[in-house]
Amino acid sequence: MKVIFLQDVPRVGKRHDIKEVNDGYAMNFLLPRKLAAIATPQAISELEQRKQSIEIEKKVQEDLLLKNLEQIKSKVVHMKGKADDKGHLFSGIHAKEIVEALHSEHHAEVSVESIALTKPIKEVGEFEVPVKVGSKKSSFKLIIERI
Repeated sequence: MKVIFLQDVPRVGKRHDIKEVNDGYAMNFLLPRKLAAIATPQAISELEQRKQSIEIEKKVQEDLLLKNLEQIKSKVVHMKGKADDKGHLFSGIHAKEIVEALHSEHHAEVSVESIALTKPIKEVGEFEVPVKVGSKKSSFKLIIERI
């Protein structure tokens, strides 16, 4: 029986794949759990339309991220954190906190995954924070001050 996977099924198929599976497996496992649907011509055409709309949406999102990369190039983000006398922060500053600060100060939308920090920042000072989207790279300045 030919089915369209609605969700990822380990070792069988990924979401939106069209595959031939055993009738019993489809009728007793995949269809009752709504992991797959029967691949009718109408369902296949709907799947193709959905794939096209997802592709268009991805392209629009990528274009917006590229525009944001250009916007944040010259930006400076200020953050404050508790630190000891030597300038070491008590808790590290992670990518999620940096994204929130960038959004609150400059209204720039950047995803947490695009911040290319190798480890959390644990010191007071000025840092160049790299941002990478696909093959495009940018960066902005982050200034961490002691409370």
